[in-house]
Amino acid sequence: MLKGKSALITGASRGIGRGIAKKFADNGAYIGINYHSYEKGALETLKLIHKIGGDAILLKGDVSKPKNVEKIVNTFIGKTGNIDILVNNAGIYNRTYFNKLSLDKWNKVLSINLTGCFNLCKQAIPHMKEGSKIIFISSQLALKGSTHGADYSTSKAGILGLARSLALELAERKINVNSVAPGTIETDIIANYTEEMKKQRIKEIPLKRLGTAEDVANTCLFLASNLSDYITGETINVNGGLYIH
Repeated sequence: MLKGKSALITGASRGIGRGIAKKFADNGAYIGINYHSYEKGALETLKLIHKIGGDAILLKGDVSKPKNVEKIVNTFIGKTGNIDILVNNAGIYNRTYFNKLSLDKWNKVLSINLTGCFNLCKQAIPHMKEGSKIIFISSQLALKGSTHGADYSTSKAGILGLARSLALELAERKINVNSVAPGTIETDIIANYTEEMKKQRIKEIPLKRLGTAEDVANTCLFLASNLSDYITGETINVNGGLYIH
């Protein structure tokens, strides 16, 4: 579905980002694997892509720093010539209650989760042509809020506003911009869940299972392909029915 396409994916050293990278590579795309500090994980993603016959490049850099992002994009463009697909996935989640949330922690989460998307789009969009796709990874918490992550919830809600605005602005260039809002996905973000906590969450999910990185990656594949050419400015929930709005 993505044969001959180039896809730059932030935060691709683990979890959802790795799942998207693998899925896109399996469908013919050349992958830019962005990571910040988890080099071992990035190398594992690269190895997985090579194992399925795909090709990719490692792109180290902090998305919250404009100079890092400029280098990431320029290095990728040097290999591919353009960016067909941009997936803004990089993010952090501290699980901090608001009364214990410092301004420094607040700023760090927003600088990575939201400003990081801004930085990537500023650098990447000039290298995107008609038919290109931008995908933002938001969260169900952007829609329903969080009792222990006001910073995370706010950053993910901001992503939806950015995505909708860019969808309108880039429509005349025939560049599609959409968001995916995952629910409870079996990745490192729920690594501290006990088995009892997982069982309780599964009870709350109408489809009676936790999501997987592949569930999210499948949705992203649809949005990255020409099957979604008439969809822009939308948010697709991938949460098993946990939050329907």
